[in-house]
Amino acid sequence: MASPVPRSPRALSNGVVAVLLLLPGLGLLGLVSVYPLVASFITSLSNESLVYPGRTFAGWANYAAVLDSGFVDTIWTTLVFTTGATLVPFVVGLALALLLDMRVPGRNTLRGLMLLPWVIPGVVVSFLWSWIFNSNYGLLNELLGALGLPSDHSWTGDVSTAMLTVIIAKTWTTFPWVMVTLLAALKSVPVEMLEAAQIDGATRWQRIWRVKLPQVRGVMLVVAMLEIIYNFQHFDIIYVLTGGGPGKATSTLAIRIYDEAFRGFDLGRAAALGFCGLVLLAALFTVYRWLDRRVEGQNA
Repeated sequence: MASPVPRSPRALSNGVVAVLLLLPGLGLLGLVSVYPLVASFITSLSNESLVYPGRTFAGWANYAAVLDSGFVDTIWTTLVFTTGATLVPFVVGLALALLLDMRVPGRNTLRGLMLLPWVIPGVVVSFLWSWIFNSNYGLLNELLGALGLPSDHSWTGDVSTAMLTVIIAKTWTTFPWVMVTLLAALKSVPVEMLEAAQIDGATRWQRIWRVKLPQVRGVMLVVAMLEIIYNFQHFDIIYVLTGGGPGKATSTLAIRIYDEAFRGFDLGRAAALGFCGLVLLAALFTVYRWLDRRVEGQNA
């Protein structure tokens, strides 16, 4: 008598297979993203110090404390820096991208040279610009003195110019990636559209304004939003160049969080400040998504 043929195991459904394949990635995401977020939120509701061991529940006291201790001024300073450090390199990068998109002699060499500030670490950039802005032996004051102008100004130590110095330093290290990204987008504009506009009598400026820029509007929006997110939480150049000073002139949210955690040793308040910043970033992202959908609707 022939033995019965063994039944093959039931095949897993596509949905189960998909879940099994996603589990390692979801586990890694939870380990590096969700867990620190939850742990930080618990810390923001606790009295925890770097100096004294232990943790006690504080409720919303840390949030009330940070909101009553110059939080509005900190956010205003952060928004001023974010606006300047986003708008200026964006304009410079867009202008250079449009220039290099033309048939300029030596444009490949220029493109490579302009990428150098982008690859230099932020701390090195900070020390470079702190030397340039130094009130005693800085290059800027030396140039002003050579021109017969006042040459003893403390650029990073003056409330009226400290924010300008960090924006200039951040612009110098940021504009190359804005330029490269927008230049790549400009290169993707169909040549046929430009030729048709030229046949219709459009000038070079009209071809840029009415053909090229509308075609790369989505990329421009993404670049601007990424820059806003990066600058909102930027730390290294501000910390090395001014340390948040003079006074609180350049004390952005990232600097304030550092001061609360590693100078005031109050981890609870630092975590509360971080979550307040997270809420603001979420609001900015919501605005970005709304603008992105409008742009997609206009391009459809």
